[in-house]
Amino acid sequence: MTKHKSLEDYAARRFRFAGNALLEFSDPFFAQIDRLRAEFEAQGKHFVSFANYDYLGLANHPRIREEAKREIDGLGIGALASRLVGGERTTHKPFEAEIAEFLGMESALTLVSGYLSNVTTIAWLMSGKRDAIFIDELAHNSIVAGADGAPAQVVKFRHNDLDHLEHLLARHREEYRNVLIVVEGVYSMDGDTADLPRLLAIKEKYKIWLLVDEAHSLGVLGATGRGLAEHQGVDPARIDLIVGTMSKTLASCGGYVCGKKQVIDWFRYTLPGFVYSVGLSPVILAAARTALRLMQEETWRIAKLADNAELFRTVAHEAGFSTGPAIGRGVVPILFSSDVETMWASQHLLENGYYVPPVVRIGVPKDGPRLRFFFSANHSEAEIRGVIQTLRDMPPVTEEAHQIVAAAMAGG
Repeated sequence: MTKHKSLEDYAARRFRFAGNALLEFSDPFFAQIDRLRAEFEAQGKHFVSFANYDYLGLANHPRIREEAKREIDGLGIGALASRLVGGERTTHKPFEAEIAEFLGMESALTLVSGYLSNVTTIAWLMSGKRDAIFIDELAHNSIVAGADGAPAQVVKFRHNDLDHLEHLLARHREEYRNVLIVVEGVYSMDGDTADLPRLLAIKEKYKIWLLVDEAHSLGVLGATGRGLAEHQGVDPARIDLIVGTMSKTLASCGGYVCGKKQVIDWFRYTLPGFVYSVGLSPVILAAARTALRLMQEETWRIAKLADNAELFRTVAHEAGFSTGPAIGRGVVPILFSSDVETMWASQHLLENGYYVPPVVRIGVPKDGPRLRFFFSANHSEAEIRGVIQTLRDMPPVTEEAHQIVAAAMAGG
């Protein structure tokens, strides 16, 4: 006889499998950054966050604040409807034209979430049962969710292993009608990049489509921050779709999808995540538009970000830490041998004024726990050297910490 569980029991079981026992030792998540900063500064101590996506250090730029305030007075806060039926504002299409031009694409469409942009675009585009979506095994959850939401077959290839991808296509391409490959400009957990020239050669050889998620590469890769295509010397017009977010370099929130005008025109009237969602807030749009312009005016920020990330990787290696395959740009991880050690390291850093949340269980393989460092053009050399030195000075994990987690995992 089937035993029926309450929702509460079901949630508790799923949470336990997700690794909630680790929280018995310490819970570094959902930290209120503004409160932490105020508390440290009240004690005369310096506080540094390596947990934020503010790659170019624009989040508190005075011009962005001014433009957002001006937009509140002009257009208000919310779009108040789907853009298709009442939510369109005079600022939506001009920004879309600017981001498309900046990325070297014909047209763009903005949505209220970067996550949603991947989910709805992939699921809607690959709508046939005879279609297939080939994704990197370390693809972001928004890509996985979009692929899982489509009736198409989903095929995973080994991370950044394009020989494996081509092997799969050589064997199975003719079984499918439409095929989409999805990769990331910078992989958010490992800080490495896809080989775009090789991907484009594969795309053209097998007559398939390519979507590049530039969430972590806008403003990060390329001399002028235009992303993976600029970084690797490729004409972006050869890419079918570029998806990105305004929550990182553009210091606000929301997402966008860029492509050929004919494709974006079709999406504008049919893409579910756009048609059935409210239009992007004019205030958010004003912040993103100003950040996009500042990025082009203050190009020193892009070089400073690269210098900071490269310095961190160099100093980390000198201290004996592993940064995995990271190329030394916006995001660089430090890998640890166990979840407990990773949590311990995060707690040690926080006690010394550095906020670096651990990544364990969710988002990475179980054998790949890490501290994930996001860099900004605002970080100083002293802060970068200081966080590595603090890690070097970290005491060994206590037996008590191991016992707390072990007891919790055992249900004690």
